Amino acid sequence: MSLVIVSGSAGLIGSETVRFFANKGLDVIGIDNDMRADFFGSEASTDWNRQLLEKEIPNYRHMNLDIRDETQMQNLFRDCASDLSGVIHCAAQPSHDWAARDPFKDFTVNANGTLVLLEMTRKYVPEAVFIFTSTNKVYGDLPNSLPLVEKETRWELENHSYAEFGIDEGMSIDQSKHSLFGASKVAADILVQEYGRYFGMKTAIFRGGCLTGPAHSGTQLHGFLAYLAKCVVNGNPYTVFGYKGKQVRDNIHSHDLVNMFWQFYLNPRISEVYNAGGSRHSNCSMLEAINICEELSNREMKWTYEENNRVGDHIWWISDVRKFKSHFPEWEYRYGIREILEEIVEAQMGRK
Repeated sequence: MSLVIVSGSAGLIGSETVRFFANKGLDVIGIDNDMRADFFGSEASTDWNRQLLEKEIPNYRHMNLDIRDETQMQNLFRDCASDLSGVIHCAAQPSHDWAARDPFKDFTVNANGTLVLLEMTRKYVPEAVFIFTSTNKVYGDLPNSLPLVEKETRWELENHSYAEFGIDEGMSIDQSKHSLFGASKVAADILVQEYGRYFGMKTAIFRGGCLTGPAHSGTQLHGFLAYLAKCVVNGNPYTVFGYKGKQVRDNIHSHDLVNMFWQFYLNPRISEVYNAGGSRHSNCSMLEAINICEELSNREMKWTYEENNRVGDHIWWISDVRKFKSHFPEWEYRYGIREILEEIVEAQMGRK
């Protein structure tokens, strides 16, 4: 069997990747040192998910390592190079707000960690596929300059080239406010592109919208839908930050994103960039998400409104996924927004 390395393997996308690729018959080595608990506190720990993976996936091996540590990564890649066919890089510091608290750690995890994994791949397995989980925050707040129209429950885009399908990969990443998190992810994003172009490596960048699913350890600073569902199920207060609660996010289920990874792994290309979100197929505003969660849980949400929005936050984001579909026409969504929230609310109720 072939072997893949998954960084951030106990997180939302990492764990989905582990299960998906293991179910396809591959051996999987997961790298995860539960830095999510370091970032956001014990409530955001992914250790519960790590335990499930080790219990349920026989062809999974967990490594409590730090992707920033060159010696650790060199030893790992050297030892498994003969079998390694892919690296799926999901580890990250994922929060706008947290990045400003500790810019050094944010940058070393997001940018330096990515560089270490790229260089080890180039050095030991240059033919391996390298897949990077990037973010739509590489575009900064430029989407906020779009001519948005206020509707009853959401901001919407009309009479514009992005209106029908969403924002494509041609949007500039320059001359906008990214947040420090966005800047560190831009650095990593460009590195993955450059290793593909400069060294001819098979690399892919997936610029995610809101990545979500029932395995998400949601917290206030990261994990929009998971944290929202946790609050409504447990009766905890929730704060909506800015834009009248009408800000729109396209939400993609972790399974659908990882299926994108799988399609690219099977038929890789050099230095490709894809916007990867729920598109027009799966999206909602904050107000709409609250209403759906209340309906699904049969509970009233305790939420308040804070006028100040988060720095660099998008008012409206919907991903245009047509480029990926043109390269991999067999890929289809399995989940819409309703199905996503049903799974997340059910999972939260099960953890009470």
